[in-house]
Amino acid sequence: MSLDPGGAAERFAAELRDELGGRAWLLHDAETGRYRASSPRLDALAQWLGSDASGAQGHEAVFLEAGRGSGALFAAMIHSTRRGQAQGGARQAQYLNTGELLRDGLRLSLAMTRKNALAQLWWGGGKGIIAAPQGDRGPDFRRLVFQEYGAFVSGLRGCYVTAEDAGTTPSDMAEIFRATRFATCIPTERGGSGNPSPLTAAGVASAMEAALAFVGLRGLRGRCVVVQGAGQVGSSLVEILLERGTERVVVGDVDGARCEALRRRFDTPRLELRLARPGDLSILAEPCDVLAPCALGGILSAKTIPDLAAKLVCGAANNPLANEEADAAALAGRGIVYVPDFLANRMGIVWCANEQYGRLDDDPAIARHLGESWSGSIPNTVRRVLEASLHGGSTPVAEACRLADALAQEPHPVLGTRAQRIVESLEANGWMSER
Repeated sequence: MSLDPGGAAERFAAELRDELGGRAWLLHDAETGRYRASSPRLDALAQWLGSDASGAQGHEAVFLEAGRGSGALFAAMIHSTRRGQAQGGARQAQYLNTGELLRDGLRLSLAMTRKNALAQLWWGGGKGIIAAPQGDRGPDFRRLVFQEYGAFVSGLRGCYVTAEDAGTTPSDMAEIFRATRFATCIPTERGGSGNPSPLTAAGVASAMEAALAFVGLRGLRGRCVVVQGAGQVGSSLVEILLERGTERVVVGDVDGARCEALRRRFDTPRLELRLARPGDLSILAEPCDVLAPCALGGILSAKTIPDLAAKLVCGAANNPLANEEADAAALAGRGIVYVPDFLANRMGIVWCANEQYGRLDDDPAIARHLGESWSGSIPNTVRRVLEASLHGGSTPVAEACRLADALAQEPHPVLGTRAQRIVESLEANGWMSER
């Protein structure tokens, strides 16, 4: 049997569908501090979720579903609904086993709680995971996967709201939107806010400039920045860096087409492109003023940090530290200033935060995050966190977490515990039998 964290995700989905009716939940019991499962068959998974190995850190709930037609495994990790509905993007990826899938989603949903709280949005933190069967099965199959995922999100009755993330595109969001209204980053032609990547990049650049000023380097003009990852956010960041006078931008990616697209788009000697083999992280050791991780997480570790040659690290990737506490300390020990990811990359979620209320050109609710006038803006929060770290003898990660975790405890000023009651109602009112 594979209904445990060691089983392959695809096999887990098949057994979930064939033997448990296609759905499962694991809910945190505040009185006992343990997780209870929707079926005794999942008790081992519940025990694992409550252990240090999972990294769950008090998540309120995990919901799982197997796609009827696609065989994909869908997961919604709900870390906190204190500030409102759990919100976080849908990540599509391949995982070695169910435990790896859950650990990734749990870390990302915790980061979303902190990101939303630091941005002072009235949302809690969650994350969606889509683990489709391996192999390219064509566009019709992809549409089926995302429509089934949308139906899964609808079934959660609004306690979780999804969005675009790694492995998903605006067209995927359109397919999700066919099956649920609990989605953001909807294409503009459907009335949504569209692709948040350019604004995410603008927020990262704003964080960079604040951190550079903090260490006495006066901003991006004349600096060298290394960008690891040339996806939608990474390529948008390159454009901003060149516009702001960065003297040298070094970009590394494993996709030759992406590198070539950047070469054609920016015909300038200030841009250097490095095509890397999968798993090659040598670009992280490139001497620079700023290292910007903009690919997947976990790349800053005990193996890579000793070789870094950057003055500071500030990028768009979620969870770039393999071990948050140990790796933050290792960076500090080398004198490298680190801007926490959930502080720097907030603008994607900010971009779609008010999507349900309509779009507004030059929206002040968005612009205030990038400027100096609001105390909670990215530049002001970067300075606050770095100053607290310097004077308190702690890491920027510890200070940002302390600030975010305090804000995350503030209840939604209008809806109170409504989102938490929705989570509880799914157990009480037959979510398992609704398929």
